[in-house]
Amino acid sequence: MNRRSELMLRRRIVDLMFKGFCITVTVLALVALAAILWTLLARGVGGLDLDVFVRATPAPNSHGGLANAIIGSVVMCLIGMLIATVVGVLAGTWLAEYGQGSPYGSVVRFLNDVLLSAPSILVGLFVYEVLVAPFHGFSAVAGGCALAMIAAPVITRTTEDVLRLQPSMLRESGTALGAPMALVIREVLWRSARGGIVTGGLLAFARISGETAPLLFTSLSNQFFELNPLKPMANLPVVIFQYALSPYDDWRRLAWVGALLIAATVLGVTIVARIIAREQHRP
Repeated sequence: MNRRSELMLRRRIVDLMFKGFCITVTVLALVALAAILWTLLARGVGGLDLDVFVRATPAPNSHGGLANAIIGSVVMCLIGMLIATVVGVLAGTWLAEYGQGSPYGSVVRFLNDVLLSAPSILVGLFVYEVLVAPFHGFSAVAGGCALAMIAAPVITRTTEDVLRLQPSMLRESGTALGAPMALVIREVLWRSARGGIVTGGLLAFARISGETAPLLFTSLSNQFFELNPLKPMANLPVVIFQYALSPYDDWRRLAWVGALLIAATVLGVTIVARIIAREQHRP
């Protein structure tokens, strides 16, 4: 066997070993994911009933539901997404259209990347020092602001990337007609990139819907119905955290149900985002 044949054989062996390693790791990941989903379905579906959606979180050893926690999560996610969408879309637009080559734009882009990977508990601690401690009280507004700080970098990055993909002829044709750049962005670029921006917003919503640590520092929780955003408000992640560690069977049952609801919401939002993204890329 000559040197060339030995080299080819060695490459084939290394290639087969690498493929085998990749397949093994993929199978292990899929098995772990399937085990998690199976456990979640087995323990969560059994606790689903109408009371989960119409009754508030109960006292120990009493019957109740998760209605106040569901409403609280929706309220805080809406507050967070409202703030994050405005900030993220405007920041992403500025980075794509005005700050591409500027040093300030590079700094903003770097800080946005840092926020993308920042631990959520640090975000919660920061908002606690800014909005909770000075006002001597937890609130849903503080929780929504914490969630907004987590969602905004996702929307900023997505908006910037989507706007950069838009053909330059769209900008040139608008400015050639005498329209100011701000009008071209609002009426042409945002409309053309609408699908990608919406996809980024949905992914950001899926990102924040299950966050627990920021809400422990900001909104805390509430055993009763509370619609005042300036007061502590119940939410699913914190209720799951508290009930899963409790010694009461009924609380642990509700914790599994809440986990199933969050998982189903994230899965549904992710599927919708994928569908929108696929439609956006169709010719």
